[in-house]
Amino acid sequence: MPDAAPTPNATPTPAPANASQSPRPSVRRTGRDAASADRSPSFWRQHRRALSTAFGALVAIAFFYYLVPRLVGLGPTLKLLRRGDIWWLALGVLFEAISLFGGIVLFRGVFGRPKSRIGWQASYRITMAGTAATKIVATAGAGGIALTVWALHGYGLPGAEIANGMVCFEVLTYAVYMAAIALAGYGLWLGVFSGRAPVALTLVPAVMATAVILIVLSMLLADGPAERFLKGRAERSRGRAAGWWRRAAALPRSIRAGLMAAIDMIKRRDRSLLGALADWGFDIAVLWVSFRAFGPSPPGAVIVMSYYLGTLGNALPLPGGIGGVEAGMIGAFVAFGVSARLAVLAVLAYRTISYWLPTIPGAVAYWRLVRQFKESPPPRRAPEVANHP
Repeated sequence: MPDAAPTPNATPTPAPANASQSPRPSVRRTGRDAASADRSPSFWRQHRRALSTAFGALVAIAFFYYLVPRLVGLGPTLKLLRRGDIWWLALGVLFEAISLFGGIVLFRGVFGRPKSRIGWQASYRITMAGTAATKIVATAGAGGIALTVWALHGYGLPGAEIANGMVCFEVLTYAVYMAAIALAGYGLWLGVFSGRAPVALTLVPAVMATAVILIVLSMLLADGPAERFLKGRAERSRGRAAGWWRRAAALPRSIRAGLMAAIDMIKRRDRSLLGALADWGFDIAVLWVSFRAFGPSPPGAVIVMSYYLGTLGNALPLPGGIGGVEAGMIGAFVAFGVSARLAVLAVLAYRTISYWLPTIPGAVAYWRLVRQFKESPPPRRAPEVANHP
């Protein structure tokens, strides 16, 4: 950009005699500095989400169109889906409905209070809408959590109560998840349960689940030291890393609060805790009846381990984990010695029931929540003020 012309009354300032020799650190740059300063954000950083989603989709497509046909002959196998026993599949639909009801019961037990607006209707709408969001949005259920938090705010719950309740709900839900992996994994590896026991699919997941359980439980005693450690890392870091450490520093105290709320429910023998068992148990039962619809069923522990290992595919950036979950479950069953063709039929039938049954009513529940919040917005609350002794 050219320099601005001097005003008529301005007196030009003479340039120093040795101007040509004076250093100009603010202008002169080395080649490396100039390149780094002019460098725009990388293509990966600008399009990271889109590229991750595309990569996950390519993996899923490659699995179904290249690997599965070589294993089982996908065309003839898919035609066999129409020959499944309709009564077993109908029983699977019933089991999935009971599984969803278990999630609703647990949600109401965590968030329902005598003076709260979270009753059965609200619990149904929030749970079903959150489940649909989990099926549609990728990243391991983050969409369902975000929608649930939004809905709870819409019902007027304060932020602290929402945070503690969400942690309590997740602790109770995934306590069953991790305990089942540990129990089935150790049981298969030690020969207590029937079925093959490859170390990578039994002992390794069981040890990892045990480690997660111990780490979470340790927050009952070590939340303070863990928080101080993470805050120290944040102070010594810069940029995005510092922000990540600061956010992580809030987790120990939140986990402890959620654990205490969960322990309180256990101490008073809250019957809504059975909802967590029903949520997972009847969903696994859908997979079991899907096998029975097309042939013999693998041992129970094999079904449990393959189910939980397959659900890790929800972490892939794919809508509802479509492709990732199927690939994980089918691969696990084949590794446990189950017929590849039978595994494909059972897993695809299971995913058809578990994906579509909650998605449509969940979308309707979300639409009703939106209308409800527009027609009757929640009452405004006074800002929360911390009570200091």
